[in-house]
Amino acid sequence: MTVAVRSFAKINLGLYLGRVRADGFHDLRTVYQTIALHDVIRVTVGRGSGIEILCENPRVPRDSSNTCYRMAERVMDELGGKGKVTVAIEKRLPVQAGLGAASSNAVATMIGLERGLKKSLPGATRLRIAAEVGSDLPLFLVGGTVLGVGRGEEVYPLPDWGAAPMVVVMPEMGVSTPRAFADWDALTGEGARRSIENHELTQSGASDRLLEVGRVLASWLSDLPNTGAPAKGWSRAGSLLLDLVRTGIENDFEKVVFPQHPELRDIKLALERAGARYASLSGSGSALYGLFRSPAEARKAAGRLQKQGVKAVATSTLTRPHYWQRFLVSGC
Repeated sequence: MTVAVRSFAKINLGLYLGRVRADGFHDLRTVYQTIALHDVIRVTVGRGSGIEILCENPRVPRDSSNTCYRMAERVMDELGGKGKVTVAIEKRLPVQAGLGAASSNAVATMIGLERGLKKSLPGATRLRIAAEVGSDLPLFLVGGTVLGVGRGEEVYPLPDWGAAPMVVVMPEMGVSTPRAFADWDALTGEGARRSIENHELTQSGASDRLLEVGRVLASWLSDLPNTGAPAKGWSRAGSLLLDLVRTGIENDFEKVVFPQHPELRDIKLALERAGARYASLSGSGSALYGLFRSPAEARKAAGRLQKQGVKAVATSTLTRPHYWQRFLVSGC
């Protein structure tokens, strides 16, 4: 039996980087938002044993380094599954673009395997396995608007702020997330501070900054309507987002990625010139997005950018109910 699952992308509505923790990960604050762009994952459990990854994109690994492979191993072990697992990845999202594609692919593999085996993991077990495989996997077990803290794996569902029109730009180039973190450490002096034994005293500035960001986000998010309904144009939540943007929500990675890749800064400026009310790098990039007032404006902007030779797609954010309604393609 083959189960086909849509593997949706995400963007980051602000991404604040804090100190390096004892486990080597950075403490962070972000608001994840699922969007309607997606890959398709087809999971088959058949005769034999082992795990096989199929994908036509040469940049996608087919060995145990693939997140889908690692996820399949964990799920089969947890559920006591028998048989050969084949995961076919239909790649529509770019690799190393900050859209969470590999993480989303892994969660789609988990859901597909559960369906294929006709067994279900408890919710807490799902989250544990997801966090073990990668930092931003758990958000895809929630969908919609999600607060991410810790190293990003600690997630909290937030009131959806509606289906906002947007344009996503997907450059052909990729950005290395480990390199972006290393550049951030070099910029902030975090690397030197890591060698000092008393982290709490020497890194209090980063901690204070994240606490303040948390207060700002909490204040804004407490005012969001809990409807989960699509917005007509800009909802009240959309207006609140713009208010937060004006108070300084930003993606810290832009400070180190743009100097390394000035063409990405140019794309952000192009999005703003095309009418985006807010534009940002997603994750560590290379994808960028712009939020627009209406679907018509988003389509017009995407067309304008395409004429400039930029790979731009008009789409929308995806609320939590719509995320789960559209998750399964076949194999019910």
